[in-house]
Amino acid sequence: MEHVTEQPHETPVGIDETTTETQGPLYASAAASSGAPFIETPVAYDAILLASFGGPEGQDDVIPFLRNVTRGRGIPDERLEEVATHYRHFGGVSPINAQNRALKEALEAEIARRGLDLPVYWGNRNWAPFLDAAVTEADAAGHRNLIAISTSAYSSFSSCRQYREDFARVLEETGLGGRVSIDKVRQFFDHPGFVQPFIDGVEAALRDYLADGLAPAEIRVLFSTHSVPMQDADRSGPRDVDWGEGGAYAAQHLAVAEAVMADIATRIPEAAEVSWKLVYQSRSGPASQPWLEPDINDVIAELPAEGVRAIAIVPLGFVSDHMEVLWDLDNEATESAAEAGLRSVRTPTPGVDPAYVAGLIDLVEERLNGTPAAERPRRTDLGPWFDVCRPGCCENVRAGFKPAVAGILP
Repeated sequence: MEHVTEQPHETPVGIDETTTETQGPLYASAAASSGAPFIETPVAYDAILLASFGGPEGQDDVIPFLRNVTRGRGIPDERLEEVATHYRHFGGVSPINAQNRALKEALEAEIARRGLDLPVYWGNRNWAPFLDAAVTEADAAGHRNLIAISTSAYSSFSSCRQYREDFARVLEETGLGGRVSIDKVRQFFDHPGFVQPFIDGVEAALRDYLADGLAPAEIRVLFSTHSVPMQDADRSGPRDVDWGEGGAYAAQHLAVAEAVMADIATRIPEAAEVSWKLVYQSRSGPASQPWLEPDINDVIAELPAEGVRAIAIVPLGFVSDHMEVLWDLDNEATESAAEAGLRSVRTPTPGVDPAYVAGLIDLVEERLNGTPAAERPRRTDLGPWFDVCRPGCCENVRAGFKPAVAGILP
């Protein structure tokens, strides 16, 4: 397989080199508190904080979990029960916690293989084990300089800034701010370790379809990610860049999808003639609120009229096979394909793919070693993404700005 070449490049557009006051200076390492976009000096982290969304692990957990997810929005339990049916279909158990246990174990094995002395503490935003317990446990063990890995690769409020706000909130509520610091690895949407499993999955799907005699024009690749409100998407990434519709969130997905298809075309010439599209799933807001489109099911319904006979559904926005992959893609989108008379295959998420696991530890070592930005690998021209978020990055329009680590005010 061809891997990305590490080549120098200039600071990505929209990332200034100035420093300014960072949010929660007592909550970040001294290096991150400088406000520089890239931390290019070594930082002596002594533990890793694996941060994720969390999920219920039994029928009795489902509604309390969904209350946590929607806290502050005033959504009644009757409406939550509509979403709960997805979890109840699987016995009330989300796969995400089991997947994070497997990821933690894989990270620990990779850390041991490299001879690093870094314990991994795992905490969730919405269900046990919670982030506050993980940070408190780390502190009790004498680990004060944490580097966080969140299980979200792209830039948006829910996939980046909300985690940064969670870290600041936990340090404030536990009283550990100023005693424990939490930095965060860069968003890794275009890191080779994250991208390679998608390349492998799409390549396998296309080889199978082509071997069965399908013409490239009869195949469509649908790169799917979670839809978000347009007003939030438009505020993702640095605010001084015109990212186009969907902000940095959409731009990042488009860039990665293009990189995946370009890589495959170098080994399967016919793949260069296969069309692809970025689509969205899992919309949950009111019909009156604009969200990113098109919806994957709407696109699937239109494909037979375009002469398409087979599709590859690629969960490009997701790191593992959690509920919105199992339900929205393996259930709903697959049913839509069957109703449209299309062959379909859903390609794998990174999960605990060795390339992905190694890539996450590469990101940690970047910060341990102070690797210059010009030497950091990436698969798109948008990267490497910055270590310290720029002012106003990924605002939540509904809730406004809250204190957040690893960023510059506001």
